[in-house]
Amino acid sequence: MRRREFISLIGGAVAVWPLAARAQQPALPVIGLLRSTPSASFMHLLAAFQQGLKDEGFIDGQNVSIEQRWADNQLDRLPGLAADLVRRQVAVIVANTPAAKAAKAATQTIPIVFVTGEDPVTIGLVDSLNRPTGNLTGVVFFASGHLGTKRLELLHELVPKGAIIAVLMDPSFATELPALEGAGRSLGRQLLTIVMKAASEPELDAAFSAIVQAGAGGLVIGGGPFFTSQRRKLVALAASHAIPAIYDAREDVEAGGLMSYGTSLTTAYRQAGLYAGRILKGAKTSELPVIQPTTFELVINLKTAKTLGLTVPLIMQMTADEVIE
Repeated sequence: MRRREFISLIGGAVAVWPLAARAQQPALPVIGLLRSTPSASFMHLLAAFQQGLKDEGFIDGQNVSIEQRWADNQLDRLPGLAADLVRRQVAVIVANTPAAKAAKAATQTIPIVFVTGEDPVTIGLVDSLNRPTGNLTGVVFFASGHLGTKRLELLHELVPKGAIIAVLMDPSFATELPALEGAGRSLGRQLLTIVMKAASEPELDAAFSAIVQAGAGGLVIGGGPFFTSQRRKLVALAASHAIPAIYDAREDVEAGGLMSYGTSLTTAYRQAGLYAGRILKGAKTSELPVIQPTTFELVINLKTAKTLGLTVPLIMQMTADEVIE
């Protein structure tokens, strides 16, 4: 063999080796992120989830890949999106409440980490909080029978005593109504309860029309994926009708709402990222107890209060976790 041919052969082999090595590298594990909402306004939750993964040593695009699926509030799309993730053979699925139900129906083997504002035992996601069987575990950001009544009590301090207080709820949270009605009676407040299907923007307009016609002087707005996706519209409707409203998340107050009381949804998604990372490391869902909320935060927007002609008591301002001026 001539020297030139030998050098060309060696050079060609060297050029091929990196390609072959790359071809033999294992594919990145894939996490399926499935939500019933649109992606808009929820990128901060994705960032929180990624931070949780990073805390466990996983970085999207480096040693893990995240496949995002968003149903845009069209719940009938969830079964197909869940089935698609199952066909992709993802390593774990992370989902909000409606999406977790669809994922559970789609697979009994792929681990599912849910983030829910409902009681996961009551709605059938798990049979135990401490040691869940099956392929699901997750994070709860709602304390049943507590948050709604606390919001009512806080609003009671600001709204004139004779005024009706309206309650706007997603039907998924209607189990909280008896506690709210009992709290209303103990406070001497008349409640106007509106439980809506929570599926379209026109329904929100109709609900607010009913609230205004009833002469409500305050409004407690419940949680739920649809209400969260319609945050800006809800805040705008409350502002346009000059109705003091209390919400479930600080993001509502940052968007101009009067005040909120609840847990941190971003913290919940960071915790979901931690759990997804542990599952990628080999943990089983039965080894990961469902995480329940332990801290709650009160956020007040003084600028909005001033616009509504309300004076927030100093003691309430002092006990708030954050006051937006």
